[in-house]
Amino acid sequence: MMKSLRDFQLEGKRVLVRCDFNVPLDEQGNIVDDFRIQESMQTIQYARERGAKVILLAHLGRPTTIFQIGETSNSKSQIPSRSQIQKEESLKPIAQRLQQLLNQKITFIEDPIGEKAEKQIEMMKPGDVVLLENIRFYKGEEENDPAFAKLLASLGEVYINEAFSVNHRAHASLVGIPKFLPSAAGLLLEKEVEALGKVVKDPTRPVVVIIGGTKIESKTHFLEEMCQLADEVLVGNPVFNEIQSKNLAPKGREKIVGPADGIPSQEQALDIGPETVKLYAAKIAKAKTVFWTGPLGKAEEEEYAKGSLAVAKAIIASGAFSVVGGGDLVGFLDTHGLRDKFSHVSTGGSAMLAFLSGEELPGLKALEI
Repeated sequence: MMKSLRDFQLEGKRVLVRCDFNVPLDEQGNIVDDFRIQESMQTIQYARERGAKVILLAHLGRPTTIFQIGETSNSKSQIPSRSQIQKEESLKPIAQRLQQLLNQKITFIEDPIGEKAEKQIEMMKPGDVVLLENIRFYKGEEENDPAFAKLLASLGEVYINEAFSVNHRAHASLVGIPKFLPSAAGLLLEKEVEALGKVVKDPTRPVVVIIGGTKIESKTHFLEEMCQLADEVLVGNPVFNEIQSKNLAPKGREKIVGPADGIPSQEQALDIGPETVKLYAAKIAKAKTVFWTGPLGKAEEEEYAKGSLAVAKAIIASGAFSVVGGGDLVGFLDTHGLRDKFSHVSTGGSAMLAFLSGEELPGLKALEI
């Protein structure tokens, strides 16, 4: 059981919110898709409206510039100089987007650890929002260094986990901070756990799982769990070809339904073919619960997007409780104006698959009471 953001009195409190702002940027540093930022807005607004001083922490990518605080727990060192930090590593564009979405000034703190940051946070008023620079600039984040976690925790009075997509990581900002502060799940994290829980804990049947993308061998545990859970598992050509060529034999393999055809050919398919579309649509029409991850072809190219589009429309038409996830699929659905047509669109990728596979997520474990 986890506490909720709603369980706390927030007025006047410094509230540390671990968000997922790991969004794609173009070569000029502009945000390509702000879905994950948008999904965090409800929690940020909730805290602001209740008089909290909101301190946002997040990461972006895997920075090449890494700084390590000293091993002594009272180190107050600074992060690397701005000249050392590449544009694609900085959260500065995120601060600018947050400012637009919230329609208020966002203070961007370039050096999250040290007296300067502490003074900036001391000056905050209820309803103010600050964003700390990319916490993966610190080696202590991914190492879950207790000293680093304690330094981050000292900035706040309450900790809120809103970053579902990284809850499979045992990082300082996810599992370290809750050791030092009263902690709870944010509204998005709650929504993710509830929606994905509906798929795996007591789903309304029939359950249809659709697995696209490529390279299923590294996800055999997930495939096996889905074969146990679902009534039928529909897969794309690359996944089906890999299952056959590598003789993968997950328990429940008889539930896997492979493509009947492909475009341009079944062996070198870049999309599912028309016979497969009919087959899959018929099965989806009977479903009461549908989970889908990964496009069913090279959907970023229009000529190979027809199969995935047809499957998306079949899910929507079915009226089933529908959950979709994975960056490529979510981006594809957004491009075609379909993202908001599903019951739940997950912000998670690996964390989502781990949750559905029944694995323990360290970030969620750290919030248990």
